[in-house]
Amino acid sequence: MTEFLASLLHALATMIGRLPWPLQRALGDGLGRLVRAAGVRESVVALRNLELAYPDMPAAERAALHAEVIRTTGRQAFETLRLWTRPHAENLALIREQSGVELFEDALAAGRGVIVVAPHHGNWELLNQWLAARTPLAILYKAPESAVGEAFLRRVRADADQVTQVRAEGPGIRQLFKVLKAGGVVGILPDQQPKAGDGVFAPFFGIQALTMTLVSRLAERSGATVLFASCERIDDDLGFALRFDAASAALSGADIEASVAALNAGVEHMARRAPAQYQWTYKRFTLRPPGSGEGNPYRDLEHGRR
Repeated sequence: MTEFLASLLHALATMIGRLPWPLQRALGDGLGRLVRAAGVRESVVALRNLELAYPDMPAAERAALHAEVIRTTGRQAFETLRLWTRPHAENLALIREQSGVELFEDALAAGRGVIVVAPHHGNWELLNQWLAARTPLAILYKAPESAVGEAFLRRVRADADQVTQVRAEGPGIRQLFKVLKAGGVVGILPDQQPKAGDGVFAPFFGIQALTMTLVSRLAERSGATVLFASCERIDDDLGFALRFDAASAALSGADIEASVAALNAGVEHMARRAPAQYQWTYKRFTLRPPGSGEGNPYRDLEHGRR
């Protein structure tokens, strides 16, 4: 039954993904307007995050950025269905610009393993497909609560013979170490808040944010090269720029606090480069440093207050 329902979801996604892009873009823009007008949770959270990250930005400018963030989020929903359900060669032709690709090629050739740090920025699904077209890789993911949802994701994400999807659990982490020790490539989305006790606090947009230590531990213990990567949108006609950036040496060091701070600094650099393309709809700062006296900045939103 699970596979049958996943097949139905895939068929629906394919129908939507095959619509002409101008229509998908218009639907995405309409969805964004509806989400903002209705005060949907993601829209309200995004605005609070922008207030936290850009406290000195004039209110009118922040409101305009918020509108752009939600519009981009609406478009991305349709864009991703398109990428999931069309031939990868067709998708990869959407990459119009490239920078820093030599960093990836050199790291791959060195044979010491590569950790591709891919924040929720631009379209990470297109990045997965670009990587899979060049090398086998393992990508870490948090399994959906729904078995149908997980079966669907396994159908649509990159090439089955090139991509190993690894659950963010103990056995999966050990598998990542093995991949890196063999000189392989691992992809990690680094900017979700871990559980209390599973990370350390480090600055992110000037705010202490509980941050995963996994990238730091993998890099320090494996000796792999760490690179930041994204596929950023560069026009309204489905054009993307593939960008690789070198990570600070501190990220691979033994000082865990300095390493995690370097991780957040790299993510922040990417987000500031194109802030409307970052995933501001996620509650990044709910957990506060012990003893700080700070409260959950989203608590009033959860109770319907602004």
